[in-house]
Amino acid sequence: MKIPEYFRKMRGTTRGSPPRVSNTEIVWSWTGAFLGIALVAWVDQLFFKGIDLSLMIGSFGASAVLVYGAVRSPLAQPRNLVGGHVISAIVGVICWKLLHSYPWLAEAMAVATAIALMHATRTLHPPGGATALIAVIGSKEIHDLGFLYVLIPATVGPLILLMVAILVNNIPNSRRYPEIWF
Repeated sequence: MKIPEYFRKMRGTTRGSPPRVSNTEIVWSWTGAFLGIALVAWVDQLFFKGIDLSLMIGSFGASAVLVYGAVRSPLAQPRNLVGGHVISAIVGVICWKLLHSYPWLAEAMAVATAIALMHATRTLHPPGGATALIAVIGSKEIHDLGFLYVLIPATVGPLILLMVAILVNNIPNSRRYPEIWF
């Protein structure tokens, strides 16, 4: 690649800005995200209050954007939602266990390896990178979970988000979820 071509690619394309969605679509995205995150938080309060387990992690906010706000995206499909979080959590826990003496290396290795494995398994889900990183930079309570982190929160949380996505995203005629299961 020539240097001028390299820099020309940084200007972007001439396609313009992304199209605005309808107000109805905005309302359905808000409704799904509210119900999905609320249900995860409610289950967290109901079953995990007062113990060192938490069902809620920050990466679920980004998952909500995809499964309720971009329902047709290949990155928002069930395989990606659940598989991306599970694979990334496993990677994050392994990186913490093996490299915790070198936090910078554990953090970089967790995110990079999670992306590579999600690509290889066709489960790419961008919030999975955060799930892997949380396993490394999380609190002592997160580290003490060990591989339980893969189950709670990284599997149960996405399954709740998925259940709400199936119920809410199929109510309006303009939406259909999922596009593909596996």
